[in-house]
Formats: sequence, C-alpha cells, structure tokens
Amino acid sequence: MTAAEVITFDCYGTLIDWEKGIRNAFHNAILKTGGDPGLESKASEAYEEEERRVEKEKPHILYRDVLSKTSLAVARKIGWNLPEAESTFLARELPNWTPFPDTNPSLAKLTRKHTLGILSNVDNDLLSRTVRRFTSPFEIRVTAENVRSYKPAFGHFEEARRIIGDRSWVHVAGSQYHDIEPAVKLGIKAVWVNRKNAGPTRNYSEKQVSEVKDLNELVNRLDS
Repeated sequence: MTAAEVITFDCYGTLIDWEKGIRNAFHNAILKTGGDPGLESKASEAYEEEERRVEKEKPHILYRDVLSKTSLAVARKIGWNLPEAESTFLARELPNWTPFPDTNPSLAKLTRKHTLGILSNVDNDLLSRTVRRFTSPFEIRVTAENVRSYKPAFGHFEEARRIIGDRSWVHVAGSQYHDIEPAVKLGIKAVWVNRKNAGPTRNYSEKQVSEVKDLNELVNRLDS
C-alpha cells in the first residue's frame, strides 16, 4: 500500500454513510405516503438485494432509474403502497447524504501524497453533487453512467486502469461484493474498509487485499 501513487475509493458506503442515508430516505418517504412506520426496517433490509437484482438485469439504465425501480420493488415486497410518482425520493435525497466522520480528515491527509479517485455506481450529476461534501479533490471519477455497467462488473476498474496507466494503484472500498471481489479477480491491489467487523468472503491474506477498520487506520497504514 505504501507505494501507491493513486488511491481510488468507492463512494457510497465507504466515504458516504450510505446506510444512514437509505434509512432516513425510507423513513421520510413512508411517512409522506401514509405508510406504516413499522415498514422502515423491512425496507432497509430488502433494499440491497433488490438493488443488486435491478442493476444486474438492467445494467444500461441510469442509476436514478435503478433507484426508482428498486424502491417500487421493495414496496411491493414489504406491502407498502408507494405511488410510482413518489418513487424518485432516493435520487432526490442522495446528494444530501453525509460523509462518515473520518472521511474528510483522512482524505485531507491522503491528498498530500496521493492522487485520489472515485469509482461509483451512480450517474455523473448525482456524484457531482455529492463531491461537494468532500474537502479534498478527486482527479479521477468513473461512474456507472460513464461505463454503462454496475460494479461488480469490471467496467469501472478497466476504465480506471486505462486512466491511471502505469502508476501504482490501490482501490479502497467497504463492499466486498461490489468492489473487493472484482478487484481480486482483476489483480488490483485493494483495501477493504471493514467498518462493521464483518467476516471476509474469502481468505484475503492470499490475495492483494489489506483490511482496515476505518479511514483513519488507512492513513496510518499508508504513513501519510
């Protein structure tokens, strides 16, 4: 890790508190539509599985459409009467989701010695509004809209590799499914940010993967 010239990050779930944003968004939408508040936890639990399914089935559509389709699928699954006209609530609220407390202080230290980038499963306009919440610049931005596919497909990583060229590179992410697994398959050095102290899906000691509990530990490991 210490030799990395370029560090790329997943955005939502690694730099941005994605789970908190999802929970709050569903809370607000369920209240607005007169739904049962008891459905909030069910919606959050069902969301990730439904989003993965939509992204796999329709890798060509914009992320704001993925969000709407996923929200409607979740609503059907949990018995929530969500009008289609209200299914855009996640795209409206996503730019308001906030960074983890360690994000901006850590990025400020990392940017002194490293070029920073983001590989994200969103549209360009959504990411542009989110990066206003960061105090450090990201010179490399690769979105699902750019590559017309969603991680864990390889499009983001292949495009990043093209941009980065022969510079040394490490990718940092909180999701094993979306980021760490495809990085392993492509031989890209990676850092798994294990904020929840979860179990690994494989023995990462045999791969080019390091593990940290948060971005503060990442900074310390990089000796930035």
